[in-house]
Amino acid sequence: MCCWFFLRRMGPVLLLWVAVCLSGSWAVDKGNFKTCDQSAFCKRQRAMKPGESPYRALLETMELTNTRLTLQLINDNNKVRLLLELYRLQGNITRVKINELKPLKPRYEVPDVLIREPPTEPLSLLSQDENGVVLSLGAESQRVIVSARPFRLDIVEGRDVLMSLNSRGLLGFEHLRMRKDTQADPEAENKEGTDPANPAETAKEEEEKVEDGMWEETFKTHTDSKPSGPSAVSLDFSLPGVEHVYGIPEHGDSLKLKTTDSGDPYRLYNLDVFQYELYNPMALYGSVPVMLSHNARRTMGIFWLNAAETWVDISSNTAGKTVFGKMLDYVQGSSETPQTDVRWISESGIIDVFLMLGPTPRDVFSQYASLTGTQAFPPLASLGYHQCRWNYNDQEDVRSVDAGFDEHDIPYDFIWLDIEHTDGKRYFTWDPHKFASPKEMLQGLQDKKRKMVAIVDPHIKVDTNYKIHNEIRSRGFYVKNKDGGDYEGWCWPGSAGYPDFTRPDMRAWWASQFAYDQYEGTMENLYTWNDMNEPSVFNGPEVTMHKDAMHESWEHRDVHNLYGLYVHRATAEGLIERSGGVERPFVLTRAFFAGSQRYGAVWTGDNAAEWDHLKISIPMCLSLGLVGISFCGADVGGFFKSPSTELLVRWYQTGAYQPFFRAHAHLDTPRREPWLFGPENTALIREVIRQRYTFLPYWYQLFYLAYQTGEPVMRPLWVEYPQDPATFALDDEFLLGRDLLVHPVTEEGARGVTAYLPGKHEVWFDIHTFQKHNGGQNLYIPVTMSSIPVFQRGGSIIPRKLRVRRSSTCMEHDPYTLYVALDNRRTAEGELYIDDGHTFNYEKKELMHRKFSFANGVLSSVDLEPNAQFTTKSWVERIIILGASKPSMVTLKTADGENQLEFDFDASMSVLTIRKPGMNAGADWTVTLQ
Repeated sequence: MCCWFFLRRMGPVLLLWVAVCLSGSWAVDKGNFKTCDQSAFCKRQRAMKPGESPYRALLETMELTNTRLTLQLINDNNKVRLLLELYRLQGNITRVKINELKPLKPRYEVPDVLIREPPTEPLSLLSQDENGVVLSLGAESQRVIVSARPFRLDIVEGRDVLMSLNSRGLLGFEHLRMRKDTQADPEAENKEGTDPANPAETAKEEEEKVEDGMWEETFKTHTDSKPSGPSAVSLDFSLPGVEHVYGIPEHGDSLKLKTTDSGDPYRLYNLDVFQYELYNPMALYGSVPVMLSHNARRTMGIFWLNAAETWVDISSNTAGKTVFGKMLDYVQGSSETPQTDVRWISESGIIDVFLMLGPTPRDVFSQYASLTGTQAFPPLASLGYHQCRWNYNDQEDVRSVDAGFDEHDIPYDFIWLDIEHTDGKRYFTWDPHKFASPKEMLQGLQDKKRKMVAIVDPHIKVDTNYKIHNEIRSRGFYVKNKDGGDYEGWCWPGSAGYPDFTRPDMRAWWASQFAYDQYEGTMENLYTWNDMNEPSVFNGPEVTMHKDAMHESWEHRDVHNLYGLYVHRATAEGLIERSGGVERPFVLTRAFFAGSQRYGAVWTGDNAAEWDHLKISIPMCLSLGLVGISFCGADVGGFFKSPSTELLVRWYQTGAYQPFFRAHAHLDTPRREPWLFGPENTALIREVIRQRYTFLPYWYQLFYLAYQTGEPVMRPLWVEYPQDPATFALDDEFLLGRDLLVHPVTEEGARGVTAYLPGKHEVWFDIHTFQKHNGGQNLYIPVTMSSIPVFQRGGSIIPRKLRVRRSSTCMEHDPYTLYVALDNRRTAEGELYIDDGHTFNYEKKELMHRKFSFANGVLSSVDLEPNAQFTTKSWVERIIILGASKPSMVTLKTADGENQLEFDFDASMSVLTIRKPGMNAGADWTVTLQ
């Protein structure tokens, strides 16, 4: 939610901040957010000219131990020395750190994002001369070449350069310094800065130009005092042979990142952006500073571990060339290798970058997961459908909406409450009139095996009658302003304080507030939503916190992009603690950073009921999945404005095949529960929500895989078809796991869509008609309003539950239908994962993981986890084999013996249906076609 509505509520109180908020235009006011030119450090760094690097490596300072190389770099313009550290990490990752050798004071290094100190592997020196050194990276003849003058670092495999650092000479490192117009520091003579090795405070520095914005910067009415002065860092990376780069979410843009030569760089700075614009590099609610590069030979990743405001420039020597231009190059024998150059610019901190060298997409996912962890394994119910709006008015409204789903035979798992459920925007409370008996409401949902989510935002109403505020203030847990008082800003409650979530003691206290005896009226079926955690400050610069606010000894500028992750983490830990560590949490966050995947789900924020916003939900979630955050969705129907019935239906059809499936709407929009648009549209929406529920076993298995490996649940086609250039820029269709291909209908009035079916030797089956199609082709598919083109890959087996009930929990013991789609070799395989669906007991091997295989006319089920302990009441009630031929007999063999099974065969579609085999889903068995 954004701030314009708040203005209307607060009336004259907030007229001072009219400039910040919009009242009625329902579109982003770009003037509220900085461009690179308006961000002094970005403007300074971007003004650097390529090819003029002042840095050289002082090879005589090199030290090589078994685990790391250290080397000093010197800036020949100002004689300031930097310390380079280079590590070879396990799993084909190289880490490069650059800091000042002797900074005036410590520079911020991001904590809590890496899951551990990454384990190293030995580095060895291969050769050295006055021009540089060559080190071995072990596997596959990989080497690091460090060149001295100018400093440059190349990673080479065989004869190929994989990646170069500072090859364009754009390394920038603004050293900390004393402000010239301040009084002399009496201790200055004793400071390390005057050491000859780092004469940063000597006469040489006096020659350095003081530019606008170095020591103070004003944007609109806000002044940033910049007590530490200029502190930006930047570094360029060159990627030979690469034309496609992805990642660095969150942006409302295409999957393949665009070049930025003719406009602003991509910005990473968590902001509350009102109805964001699409197809531009503006910052949004979250930031993950991870970029992937891909070509037919290799996938790699760059993880820039810095939580300050960051800009990313991308340029390419093939950008803008038409297909004809590329053909002309080919015909004329142009030897220019495609290359993409990337430059990262951050306002403060150090350079700490992880080069993930692949070589496959799965390797990169595994490498990144080894650093920041994998997607939290969610409760099964959270993969069902979520019904939300700002706001369900009171308990009777909740009861009525809940009953409406039953009346219209539409399943759902969660109903959500936005900010109006609280007592005057005091989080952890309930409105005493509208939600007078929350436990009674929650028990009513529990009786139907349904759940609720309530919002808990991180801005705390300044009110001495509010327990939460009093405790935070008395413990000194609020973020401080530059003068040492509690930082206050305006948000939903009016004047609000902002807890300092960077503090472990603050997070522990926050987590304790979710205990059932603290958060009154709560039960185990109430979960949490963290909104506004960028943090959103309605009267702050760019609608966020002042950069010179203080988190103990660090400025907000250093930690900004981490704030939302810390809120998310503390909340998830609170939900775990309240159950004694037994129950998995479900927490949705709007702001995020690298590592946020460990704490729950994200959504794409305050979108609009427009066709382009429906389309962009696909690349936005694909981009998040590539950088570890699989549990992603967009507000179905659009948050702002009112969708046409066609758009609403198409959005449900798209959202049902995206990981997080929630409808949400703004307070000022007409109600839009699924049954309010006439019987025909109700039926269409009901059908696609029910489809979602039939696939829950597959979704759950994919999330288990994501939790184990870091592989995205929703993924671009190139992840599975890495050598097929036709897939590299596709972002209007996607894969769920390996085995489902989805091409949603996202054009108004569409009569048909063209889907690319990958894999020259693959076959794909339409899940609705069982029609078989060959891979390696663009397939035109006529569509009606009931169509959502979804295909199952030949060679896969997908378990589904076809008995859809009112919630996922009601379906727990229901039987499975196995969909066996045969490939051209008439084989198939798949998996089934089952546990209790809500506790952490799977960590104690209380789970069931089966592998299904079909070959030579025999379908079998074997145990993938023979040491695990779990039993299920579910059984297999049907097996449907696509691409089959007619058998004369079908027999089932289990531990109890052998018996014949009934079957039907549809010769026109080559579909064999085996009825009532009846074996337990956890048993070993074989079905033989004769």
